[in-house]
Amino acid sequence: MFIKYDDQSIRYTGRFGQFRTWHNDAIAATACGAYFELAFGGRDCVLNFCTEFSTETFGHIWLSVDGGARVEATISRFVRIHTDSDSRHTVKVIYKSSVEQQHRWHQPLVGKLAFLGYEADRAETLEPDNRRTIEFVGDSITEGVLIDADRRQHTDDQYDRPWQDDATGTYAFLTAEALGLRPYIMGYGAVGTTKSGCGGVPKAALAYPYNFEGSPVTYPSCDIIVVNHGANDRGNPSYADEYTALLKLIRERNPRSTLVSLSPFCGCFDELLPNVIESYNEKYRDNVVYISSHGWIPAEPLHPLYDGHRIVAEQLTKQLSRLI
Repeated sequence: MFIKYDDQSIRYTGRFGQFRTWHNDAIAATACGAYFELAFGGRDCVLNFCTEFSTETFGHIWLSVDGGARVEATISRFVRIHTDSDSRHTVKVIYKSSVEQQHRWHQPLVGKLAFLGYEADRAETLEPDNRRTIEFVGDSITEGVLIDADRRQHTDDQYDRPWQDDATGTYAFLTAEALGLRPYIMGYGAVGTTKSGCGGVPKAALAYPYNFEGSPVTYPSCDIIVVNHGANDRGNPSYADEYTALLKLIRERNPRSTLVSLSPFCGCFDELLPNVIESYNEKYRDNVVYISSHGWIPAEPLHPLYDGHRIVAEQLTKQLSRLI
């Protein structure tokens, strides 16, 4: 039988929104790190993805069955799962990586994880996930771009990005795992507080309220929200004002969340940003927490590799554990 994407046997974590075309009705995410889980009964399960408008190179997913090891797979129309027992099974699918420059904001979406539903003997029930939540708002570093930069096959590395990038290896995903929190990740390459980014994504404050164009975010406010922006704003004199506007927007939408400002890892704005946060807190009577990442990792490469992200996650976990 076919079980549609909105069935109660499926749970979504991340920036998912409804994606409709003339031929398909799906739920889609364009920010890597989003994931869904489902429970089915029987030996076989066929995941159905909408690949309409998608082009080579397709994005990649991490696939895990019954809590086992993650296996990397390419997003395709059908992904088949076979098990050895006719019992209840769980599946977790994480949007691992995509191609930054594919359109992933304006319709029609090209770079996306769009799920139609699944085929199985029967739908089962997932165990509830009552963990506290954490949201990360950032750029390509938060997305996991070039985290495995040596995985190259072509002269144009955009074709290789699904192999080179990995949202689950980032400081954001690792920190959430270490703290036992449920992660909601918004990271888009080249986006800053002052500028739009790859794939048609607008600057941070304009993008924050949406999953993608025309799809407002509907998940509840996260317990902790971490902002890491600045690497793409270097040299822009409006950074302080734009960063302040972003904080104000996030606070208005999340009045009870613990809001954290994490300084850029490359060291830019190390002197300016603490003053921005102090001024913001004084003006709006807020208590945004500033965390300096100065000296955690070298300024180069701009996009940390797996090891660099692990170091950042270790440091950030120590800092955030005091707030939980």
